[in-house]
Amino acid sequence: MGRTVAHKLIEDHLVDGRMEPGEEIALRIDQTLTQDATGTLVMQELEALGLDRAQTEVSVQYVDHNLLQTDEKNAEDHAFLRSACRRYGIWYSKAGNGVSHPVHMQRFGIPGKSMVGSDSHTPASGSLGMLAIGVGGLEAALAIAGEPVYLRMPEIWGVRLTGELPPWTSAKDVILDMLRRHSVKGGLNRIIEYHGPGVATLLAMDRHVIANMGAELGATTTVFPSDFAVLEFLRTEGREDDYREILADDDATYDVTDEIDLSTLEPLIAKPSSPDNVVPVREVEGTEVGQVVIGSSANPGLRDFAIAAYLVKGRQASDALSFDVNPTSRQILADLTKMGGTFDLISAGARIHQAGCMGCIGMGQAPAVGHNSLRTFPRNFPGRSGTREDAVWLCSPETAAASALTGVITDPRSLAEKLGVEYPELPLPERSSVNTDMLVPPLPPEEARTQELVKGPNISDLPDMPPLPNEIEAPVLLKVGDNISTDEISPAGAKALPFRSNVPQLATFTFDRIDPTYPRRAKATEDTGHFVVGGDNYGQGSSREHAAITPRYLGLHAVIAKSFARIHWQNLANFGILALEFADPADYDRIDQGDVLSVRDLRDSLADHGELTIRNATKGEEYRLRHQLSPRQLEAVVAGGRIPMLARS
Repeated sequence: MGRTVAHKLIEDHLVDGRMEPGEEIALRIDQTLTQDATGTLVMQELEALGLDRAQTEVSVQYVDHNLLQTDEKNAEDHAFLRSACRRYGIWYSKAGNGVSHPVHMQRFGIPGKSMVGSDSHTPASGSLGMLAIGVGGLEAALAIAGEPVYLRMPEIWGVRLTGELPPWTSAKDVILDMLRRHSVKGGLNRIIEYHGPGVATLLAMDRHVIANMGAELGATTTVFPSDFAVLEFLRTEGREDDYREILADDDATYDVTDEIDLSTLEPLIAKPSSPDNVVPVREVEGTEVGQVVIGSSANPGLRDFAIAAYLVKGRQASDALSFDVNPTSRQILADLTKMGGTFDLISAGARIHQAGCMGCIGMGQAPAVGHNSLRTFPRNFPGRSGTREDAVWLCSPETAAASALTGVITDPRSLAEKLGVEYPELPLPERSSVNTDMLVPPLPPEEARTQELVKGPNISDLPDMPPLPNEIEAPVLLKVGDNISTDEISPAGAKALPFRSNVPQLATFTFDRIDPTYPRRAKATEDTGHFVVGGDNYGQGSSREHAAITPRYLGLHAVIAKSFARIHWQNLANFGILALEFADPADYDRIDQGDVLSVRDLRDSLADHGELTIRNATKGEEYRLRHQLSPRQLEAVVAGGRIPMLARS
């Protein structure tokens, strides 16, 4: 039987386990990626693990999220991260150098390599034929320390592409079409592999757009073949020697199949407030817009900015909106400037911001309440923008630029027709403006061992994590619905993000967007602990392990849900929180917030075929629950988390 690209990559890195869907496997990791919103905890975990030096081929710490320095907190984090990189032998990408995913792809991505990153959009590097997986920070820390990464073997979902994209559509429309078809949980426990003749029509950075937002489908990762387009990308970056061809065998078979004829696509847009709330742009044309933002790791390529600059050249953005451009790297900004695109954007009224994630993570650019914000971003979960009652739409650079000119949502095809503008063949440079000055290489081992970690007052130690009690009688402190995101559990934004390295302070924001009373009520359950009950796809979105650590700090023992998103499910286990699923999803409706749940002989029950019974002491009912934890994960949960477990081993 022929092998897919995904099977080849997994087989090349398999340390333990069988490549059967659902089986736990262990993978050797070549590279890691961390960013500052999650990396501070990773570095604290490396300290707790007693690491001497990174054991990976390449590990890179990027500063791209917490860029606004409204006070001293983010600057303290940057100083801490730099010192940790110097101590542990890790590359350091300085603030302003750019967003982690496109910069990593430009400078470090190598076909055939494996990588994990403490950011859910790490699969973007699958565009180069890499096995790149988003994980929690502790997984990333252990990978840096040379440990394998464990996950359940995914199904391989083959998506065959045919045809070629029509004018005024682009890669963003491909992934929005996938979300329209399959929803934010359609890729759960799957690797999406794109193949077929249509793949050859997509540039490497086009593939980045699609692979990046595979995370919004809940997929473990996305992979593309390493072919001529990848070779051309690496040649442009001056790294053609890193190229390796990786193609699926002609007789490769997939566990799940799908097909998209690219020629049938049209401009699409995701309405508030979910990436899968997708409709054709023409259906919502004329909707007033108060903000347009172009940038983010979801549309980071030079062409994404160049096409917007082409469309607005010689014209002025509507005075009804704020037109913002967030360059994704200094290199891309340099190339755009050489092309004249930066001048065209500025002349059209665009505000050029620093190279970084910015509004994508809610660090500035928060929209006004009651005003629609069009963004080329990957996510539009409620409140993620920094505005509690936001209305964020996700679209392509073409749609964003067209709408910036008119002040209303505009199909770029209709605007181009009115203006007499043809879709351009953009003259992208044959060689990029490669500049590595803001990438600081690791120190030699002898010098690294002399370095001290620099910890400002805002950097706390990791909290103690006691073992899981054998008996729990505790209240359901919060009941939530389907598709609760980690943004809603531990919010992003300029208020909370500066406390990423201060768990006690960050805990005060836990579930703030759902129930601001939760932190206070949770602290009151210090003696008993408490439960949270959720619906389907609990914990979707960002890989931030803070969404597990802060509820744990506040006394959360277990989350009972209909189903879980992959990364958050793993993060819960890593920090000693039980992730339990209803054997009968209808029992979700039988539990109310405030009910007291009771379970006895918990440890024996957990080890007994993955099922246990929990009693609702308030209503006199019992429910069957199950878990999908491996024996390794169970050991960690019972110990109070992987760090206490490793400390006792």
